[in-house]
Amino acid sequence: MSRSPEPRVVAQLSDRLGEGPLWVSSERRLWWFDIKGRRLSWHEPSTGSQGSFDLPVRASAAVVRQGGGLVLATERGLAAFDTRSGAFELVQPHAFEPGFRTNDGKIGPDGAFWWSIMDDEGGTRPGAVFRTTPEWRTERVIEGVHIANATAWTPNGERMFLADSKHGVIFAHDMADLSRRTTFVAAENGSPDGAAMDEEGFLWTAHWGGWRVVRYAPDGSVDRVVPVPVEQPTSCAFGGEDLCTLFVTSAWDELTPEARQAQPLAGALFAFEPGVRGDPLPTFAG
Repeated sequence: MSRSPEPRVVAQLSDRLGEGPLWVSSERRLWWFDIKGRRLSWHEPSTGSQGSFDLPVRASAAVVRQGGGLVLATERGLAAFDTRSGAFELVQPHAFEPGFRTNDGKIGPDGAFWWSIMDDEGGTRPGAVFRTTPEWRTERVIEGVHIANATAWTPNGERMFLADSKHGVIFAHDMADLSRRTTFVAAENGSPDGAAMDEEGFLWTAHWGGWRVVRYAPDGSVDRVVPVPVEQPTSCAFGGEDLCTLFVTSAWDELTPEARQAQPLAGALFAFEPGVRGDPLPTFAG
């Protein structure tokens, strides 16, 4: 394994449940959510400036919209968000079963927004993964996953990775037939949460409860472990100039008062240079 870089704090907002980091290259900003805090924040690495917007609903994942702004996956459906004004518009409402909210999501190589829902009681009931095309056609494509996370694709677009964090497993789905899946990783030392793909086809995954971010090789073996100073890193995304920085969100949700006191950085946004570029994500044309 390569020597681990040292993560640094780039924004200390104390997110209760930081999630869904997304780099917007046209703005040179990283955006991310505090799901339970109903907040969408941004950080500009070149200037060090940052800010946030309060949201009317809980939101958890976003894609960059062609022409500007974001499309958000929220507990009430898909919404358009203006990153300049903070204007929020529910574009495609969805009535989920009571007690469910959205969780992970990302744009796929097919240009569609892939997003998921989960039972808010720790994924007790199974959730589902949805796929929304640029024409705003939405369908449920994967059933029976309790806490969907680690949504990512191989650089050639042939395999989709999807974790069920409740069971600590990352699966690899055949994009030609999503029902064909294999176990990619049965994780140790925490449960796989959000993930990002690098240009070499290695999967970077935050391990909730594991104090680490792990880089997995294409065969599922552990290539590198990067320790972080918080127990609950939640997700990661490549950003910065040339996508050379990996940003990592975190959470203090579910920590005991004693554990939270011992982890003053829980809920902060971290970053480090992993020595490899991220695989660029397309924009959503809807």
